[in-house]
Amino acid sequence: MKKEKVQIGQEGLFDARQLGVPKMLLLGLQHTFAMFGATVLVPIITGLDVSTTLLVAGLGTLLFHLIAKGRVPAFLGSSFAFLGGFAAVAPRLADGSANLEMLPYACGGVAVAGLVYVLLSLLIRAFGVDRIMRFFPPVVTGPIIISIGLILSPTAVTNASENWILALTALAVIIVCNIFGKGMIRIIPIILGIAISYIVAVCMRQVDFQPVLDAAWIGLPLHTSAMAKFDLNAVLMIVPIALATIMEHIGDMAAISATTGRNYIANPGLSRTLLGDGLATTMAGLLGGPANTTYGENTGVLAMTRIYDPRIMRIAACFAIILSFSPKVGALISTIPMAIIGGISIMLYGMISAVGVRNVVESRVDFTKSRNLVIAAVILVSALGINFATGGISFAIAGYTITLSGLAIAAILGILLNAILPGNDYVFHKEDEPVNEPEVKHVTPDQQ
Repeated sequence: MKKEKVQIGQEGLFDARQLGVPKMLLLGLQHTFAMFGATVLVPIITGLDVSTTLLVAGLGTLLFHLIAKGRVPAFLGSSFAFLGGFAAVAPRLADGSANLEMLPYACGGVAVAGLVYVLLSLLIRAFGVDRIMRFFPPVVTGPIIISIGLILSPTAVTNASENWILALTALAVIIVCNIFGKGMIRIIPIILGIAISYIVAVCMRQVDFQPVLDAAWIGLPLHTSAMAKFDLNAVLMIVPIALATIMEHIGDMAAISATTGRNYIANPGLSRTLLGDGLATTMAGLLGGPANTTYGENTGVLAMTRIYDPRIMRIAACFAIILSFSPKVGALISTIPMAIIGGISIMLYGMISAVGVRNVVESRVDFTKSRNLVIAAVILVSALGINFATGGISFAIAGYTITLSGLAIAAILGILLNAILPGNDYVFHKEDEPVNEPEVKHVTPDQQ
């Protein structure tokens, strides 16, 4: 008797156990690869420890899932939004080495910034998510999601330009597997893209294995000297960044909801997801790691594979924790050329923006109304224009300089315009049931 195979419906699969344990492990590994390049890039830039970063990403993801009742398919990796804060508090030394003396104070600022999430979570719980979400309708969140992907796009192209042959090989494999692949091939295009392009890189002698030879097999990912220390100046420099990352969190939750067809802002609720993200960031800072944030790269993988089971993210978190205890394995993964990461990112970052477009379309935002056109236009231009022109806008308060990114400014302007301009008829729906029920069918090989 032939075994039945699982066919994924148009709306995706919410119970990956139907695929079997080996396939679930592969899917989790794929999400680990998706987050790895960006997650380790933050410690490389700031001077933080890579193993610690992987550990807090894994632990933070598990903590987030625990607080969010295990319902949201999100992975928490290193936040790029806090790079400016690290540069201000702990700039690299003249010889380019990490500022090990000041990095713990920057981590202390990150730990306090996470508590801002907790405060907002309590306010939402007290006043209700419907009142808060009236300030974040799709005409605001949609363009913000689009902007997130477009702002990341230069990074993808820059990395890809290091070797276009490798980048295009990775991109081509992903596209071919995703469009023409069947069965498991269509579900793991990212892993196949990395594996095949990595083999090409080895043949082209673009991989340096010396870091792998030098690294130890087992090592502790935590270092007492790197754990958080607290200084008021460092806290005041870094905490305001949380205002921008909170907006990114809301945008990410909207993106994941739009991708899966389930309203996670309503259930388990924005108060829980903010609380989980904030506590994960506080924990990361205390342990000497960078701030955590819900990762758009993994949202892109969700959109591509249409496997939405949160268990897959928890498997990816466990892989990240395991990798954090093996410097040699971490060194091996770090040998993946950035050009390959760039080729993959071209697809994933584009998926993020495409999800933003989908959010606007499915919410039926009426762009025949001038107010909606004005809001979307201001968000897109200010987010992209300020980010690419100046990197942000700085101003001084009580002798301290605060810098807001283009995305943060765009979010603030969008919120203000939506609140001020007449015609805000958005109603936040709090249905607990899925927006679109997944269609999962069992078919025999003869029916495929």
